[in-house]
Amino acid sequence: MFEIRIICEPADREAVVSGLQSRFDIGLVRSSFSRTSSGERLYITADLPAADVWPSPEDAYALAPSIVREIGWTARAAAERPFGTAATREFWLRKAAVLDRIALADEREDAPGDAAEAATEAARRLIDLDRAGVIRNPRHYTRQQYVRWTKHQ
Repeated sequence: MFEIRIICEPADREAVVSGLQSRFDIGLVRSSFSRTSSGERLYITADLPAADVWPSPEDAYALAPSIVREIGWTARAAAERPFGTAATREFWLRKAAVLDRIALADEREDAPGDAAEAATEAARRLIDLDRAGVIRNPRHYTRQQYVRWTKHQ
């Protein structure tokens, strides 16, 4: 376990914390005003993630909203995003997760389709965004990150 101290602009806080969540198992984020600037000091206790610990789909999505609700959320988030702006990490994580859940349902029913390919591609976009490197099964990474994200919601 270790502690990270960051001084950032208040407007950057969410992006900083989100970036750290993608790399580490983080605890409570404590903050105070910076003494030397208009920035904010963040103190975060963190651990390195356990290597190759992939949650099962059942564990990863135990607290997830319904697939229909998540499809609605991703559609709204895509439609409401101002033209020319990048999608947030939350968008890519939730999109990858809902596509993974759809692919899992198809696999259980032995229904041929493109769901697994779409889920893998969305997971790769998330991995690229997080700069996570090479992951043997990108969908496992989606599940791992979804578990971490739901813990901090």
